[in-house]
Amino acid sequence: MQRRKCLTLFLTGLVSGSVAVGCSREDQTVGSGSTITLTVSAAASLQDALEKIIAPFTEAHPDIAIDYNFASSGALQRQIEQGAPADIFFAAASQQMDALSDKGLILPDSRQDLVTNRLALVTAIDSALDITDIAELKTTDINSIAVGEFRSVPAGQYAQQAFQQLELLDTLQSKFVFSNNVRSVLAAVESGNVELGIVYATDAALSRQVKVLTTVPEEFHLPIVYPIAIVSNSTQPAAAQRFIDFLTTETAQTMFTEFGFNAIRL
Repeated sequence: MQRRKCLTLFLTGLVSGSVAVGCSREDQTVGSGSTITLTVSAAASLQDALEKIIAPFTEAHPDIAIDYNFASSGALQRQIEQGAPADIFFAAASQQMDALSDKGLILPDSRQDLVTNRLALVTAIDSALDITDIAELKTTDINSIAVGEFRSVPAGQYAQQAFQQLELLDTLQSKFVFSNNVRSVLAAVESGNVELGIVYATDAALSRQVKVLTTVPEEFHLPIVYPIAIVSNSTQPAAAQRFIDFLTTETAQTMFTEFGFNAIRL
């Protein structure tokens, strides 16, 4: 009897200890005194807006620090698939998010679309090119046009869809200069290494070295939406949800619109 009583007390102690450890981990997630660092893997076109959003977010949530990882959505998708640490994925297209969702790599209930964008045809600020309709590329005498990689860069994929709709792929095939993200496309136009580039309207608005010749009609490509979700292997899902929730606030949405994005009313 005494032995059974001692065993009961021992097991009770183990259970109590386990509960205490579990509570300690939960407290660390939702905020105690320590600072939590979230890794946010985000599309390159979001960089300027997200970097500005850090200040008001940190003011509202001083216990959460943000570590951004910017690249093309395709590159970020592959990183997450290969096990790279990330708490949040913020993509420039649904395709990359869908791929992770199909593999169970995001928390489905956390996914939502946050902002939209448009494609713009740009050239150097001192260029003499005068194009007012994307269809004019069929007859315009140019040697080079920079685009994102069709296989992995959402801006490139949207451009490819538009070129297909306009029957321009064959005409422009030999003139494409491919880049691994949309910011590299912009840089190629700024430097004068190419005559034209297809970038997001938000990227074009940031540069004083390029001008927008025309925007690409939205009916020629899939809607440009930016989905966000928590990565399934995140160690801080509660904190990650707090960051996503903040991005839906009027404060954050106003900042997105300041950089040329269109807000999605939730």
